[in-house]
Amino acid sequence: MLSIIKPMRASAEFYRAEELADKLRVNIMTIYRYIKAGKLVAYKFGKEFRIEKGEFEKFLNKARTK
Repeated sequence: MLSIIKPMRASAEFYRAEELADKLRVNIMTIYRYIKAGKLVAYKFGKEFRIEKGEFEKFLNKARTK
């Protein structure tokens, strides 16, 4: 599986996958599926995923209905 690696900004704010699951009121596995499918860009540190605030906002904008 090919991953795109983006440089991290030092001042970036991050969410944990669990925080986004709570925020969106979905199961944590849903967040993991979005990450695996490439719909949500995340950084992995050990077993934990971190999602940059800006990437989460992009994800929400793409999911918006018209």
